[in-house]
Amino acid sequence: MARLEGKVAFVTGAARGQGRSHAVRLAEEGASVIAMDICEQIDTVFYPMATTDDLAETERLVKEAGGSIVTSVGDVRNRADVQRAYDAGIEQFGHVDIVLPNAGIMPVIGPGDQPQAWHDAIDVMLTGVWHVLEVTVPGLIERGEGGSIVITSSAAGLTSIGLNTFPGQAGYSAAKHGVVGLMRLYSKQLAKHSIRVNTVHPTGVNTPMVANAEYGEFVNSHPEVANDESYKNPMPVELIEAVDISNAIVFLASDEARYVTGVTLPVDAGYNNR
Repeated sequence: MARLEGKVAFVTGAARGQGRSHAVRLAEEGASVIAMDICEQIDTVFYPMATTDDLAETERLVKEAGGSIVTSVGDVRNRADVQRAYDAGIEQFGHVDIVLPNAGIMPVIGPGDQPQAWHDAIDVMLTGVWHVLEVTVPGLIERGEGGSIVITSSAAGLTSIGLNTFPGQAGYSAAKHGVVGLMRLYSKQLAKHSIRVNTVHPTGVNTPMVANAEYGEFVNSHPEVANDESYKNPMPVELIEAVDISNAIVFLASDEARYVTGVTLPVDAGYNNR
């Protein structure tokens, strides 16, 4: 039997990148998927963000993997959008077992006079995670069958890495640290319900958030970044693949990890083990 047979997963930021990979991997393991993405541009984000066509491709890939899926366009900064996406999934599948607050942005290379980048980073990757938890946790408790919540943090959520101190970089680092605090709070409060809460901490991942022309141009024009050994992984890989994170999430969501909670799990090619 597949490791997640009969489970239902709620995934944000699912139109491409890590979110798409998580949706497909979970479907391969038997889970149904409730997929949400903003599918529009945020002004402070320097690279093109996902589109409705990308979300449709996630839907196609999940179905190709043998899974069922409900998709919604919505912004995690707006709790009502999260609620609508969740309700659409509940109407279709009846329950949720796995929650993956994954939506993220990286507005880290804009000029330093853009304070809105701070607010966008915090609102998407910290407040947005809290919105997802507040919408999904009551149903997990009421169902009474436990559950798994895995929040996407970053290697930047465990150490003080950063390209600069621009508002977007500061907000990114603060948010990725902040979700660890949320994880620890919710893991303690939900343990009595057998609901497990963990974070994953990737190094750089080969997704459009990092592998894009704009970011490449920034690195090439700043040799102090390109040549800085502190930004490089100890293991011989520049970027890991999204599926490497998905595989860790499958484990954390499965019964194999039934007593694993409150953990900050690096999937970082040794980045934080210097």
